[in-house]
Amino acid sequence: MATTNTHTFDIPGFGGELIHPGDDGYDEARTVFNGMIDRRPVVIARVASTDDVVATVRFARDQSLPVSVYGGGHGVTGAAVVDAGICLDLRGMRSVAVDPAAKTAVVEGGSTWGELDAATQEHGLAVTGGRVPSTGVAGLALGSGSGWLERKFGFTCDSLLEAEVVTADGQVVRASESENPDLFWGLRGGGGNFGIVTRFTFQVHEVPPLMLAGLLIFPADAAGKLVRAWRDWITDAPDEVASAVAFITAPPAPFVPAPVQGQPIVGVVCCYVGPVEEGEKALQPLRDLGPAVDLLEPMPYLALQGLIEAGNPHGLQNWWTADFLAELPDEAVDTLVEHATKPVSPFSQVLLIPGGGAIARVPDDAMAFGNREAPFNTHFLSMWENPDDADTNIAFTRAIAAAMKPYTTGQAYLNFIGDEGAERVATSFGPKWDRLRELKAKWDPDNFFHHNQNIPPA
Repeated sequence: MATTNTHTFDIPGFGGELIHPGDDGYDEARTVFNGMIDRRPVVIARVASTDDVVATVRFARDQSLPVSVYGGGHGVTGAAVVDAGICLDLRGMRSVAVDPAAKTAVVEGGSTWGELDAATQEHGLAVTGGRVPSTGVAGLALGSGSGWLERKFGFTCDSLLEAEVVTADGQVVRASESENPDLFWGLRGGGGNFGIVTRFTFQVHEVPPLMLAGLLIFPADAAGKLVRAWRDWITDAPDEVASAVAFITAPPAPFVPAPVQGQPIVGVVCCYVGPVEEGEKALQPLRDLGPAVDLLEPMPYLALQGLIEAGNPHGLQNWWTADFLAELPDEAVDTLVEHATKPVSPFSQVLLIPGGGAIARVPDDAMAFGNREAPFNTHFLSMWENPDDADTNIAFTRAIAAAMKPYTTGQAYLNFIGDEGAERVATSFGPKWDRLRELKAKWDPDNFFHHNQNIPPA
């Protein structure tokens, strides 16, 4: 049993690996994507099975210890690790089983999108997933799940068929449209508030072996004209078109002209989820805008998924926020461009992501995630190397987010925001907040799962 004076633990019935402070691998195991996070769990319980998850939850309750859940560790809040509590580490559960005939994938909760994508692509299949391969499947899916395929196939949660869940009292239940449908409703967008999902079953979809995709680069002084044209084009684009505008700094890469490297630029990432020849026609209006660099080419889905990985390295200092936009009039474009083309770090990013397509066709009350009618989603990411530069970078991101507030819906995609307080979480869920609190009271009345974007029980 626990001996808190030496910080060593023996969890009854646990068959995984327990990593304590001072053990080899402890510091590595507690590290997350965001380099600002430095938390020290009393033990990291790397589970190997659902039974291990149950044992850990029951032990934590018995010992009155807080619990965090580590899936991929990519969330900017660093909720995967907790000070003076148990980090329940799902990274020992990473199997992916694809049934190409049924077009389903059964995925354990510690898997990453890179692992899931690799398994599904062996059969020419995919499900909307994280744009950075190291992102955890669990965190993204439970937060709803934005990715390049969303206008064609919906968010990740729209393809979720069933979940195996360990509840706050250490029971194992299944959630689907036919079994515990209330829990299933809450899991799709409610984050980790209602239980630990140890196994996901997704519907997966056929994607072409090659599709036209890549990056178009424009100079910063063309940003206003570009964003206006892109806005008008994407509004009427077919569901097969995926795209995003990214205000970034030109990397020191061979494809970037030397005088441009290190300078602010605007990138348009795009792909066509269909035949390459149809993609050529659909994406031609963007090429007609005269990019300085055209990197569109036929590529497999796995290459598209790795496209922005290098620009999102593990371990930098990170501070993010986000908002759904209700509209994007010309004055909003001018505001966005004015701020976004003056980054204070070469790693800073401002993303403009379109809605529409399959996203908007799911009824808004179908699941916890909402605001599907929003035409655009904004994601403001401050990333920098030196911890001493925190104030400058955070101020940059706060300023642009504040300037864009008049054009927002008041709700946000929770996977894109940091720890901004309880009111921000509540407003992000909008009119579903009361229903979510009632659901929390049923499935986790003591708020055992609170190390997250928290929904307190009613």
